[in-house]
Amino acid sequence: MLKHLPNVLSGYRLVAFPYLIYLVYSRQEALFSLLIVVNLLTDILDGWIARRFNLQTELGAQLDSLADYGTYIAAFFGLHAFKQDELGDWMNLVWTFVAFISAFLVLSFVKFKRSPSLHLYSTKIGGYLQGFLFIWLFTWGFWAPYFVFALGWGIASFTEGMAVLLLLPEMRSNQRGLYWVLRQRG
Repeated sequence: MLKHLPNVLSGYRLVAFPYLIYLVYSRQEALFSLLIVVNLLTDILDGWIARRFNLQTELGAQLDSLADYGTYIAAFFGLHAFKQDELGDWMNLVWTFVAFISAFLVLSFVKFKRSPSLHLYSTKIGGYLQGFLFIWLFTWGFWAPYFVFALGWGIASFTEGMAVLLLLPEMRSNQRGLYWVLRQRG
């Protein structure tokens, strides 16, 4: 059972995605907020379990990445639906962040014909920062300094991801970061 648990948790996040979108469109902010936090926590758990018990697989990395993108999409829809008035012009930074994620995905599909599953350290840290940002927004409200920091980190991490994609000759999951890719190249 344990050996499949990381994939089950990622699978849960994939299955939860359409329901989260439904909650956004049916304007159920409280339940949406609760379930997006569950998604964020299961994301932390699946990665920790996979690393801790040496259960990392290529399938697991791809499932986790797809589930991450579903969670991002649901979170953006939630921000747009529930927090747009509170964020005001700060939504432009959200859309800039979305543009960087989109460019990262497009680059991967153009170069490798598949979704990326790099799991860079900077992207993992960014996921924690953005997850906490989301919890903060839905619990205590908007705080500009942290908002800029979390999304700025995300933009930087997806920029690093694009550089890594450009340097890799084939898609490889679980890369640590640009420094290590450059070091491997000699």
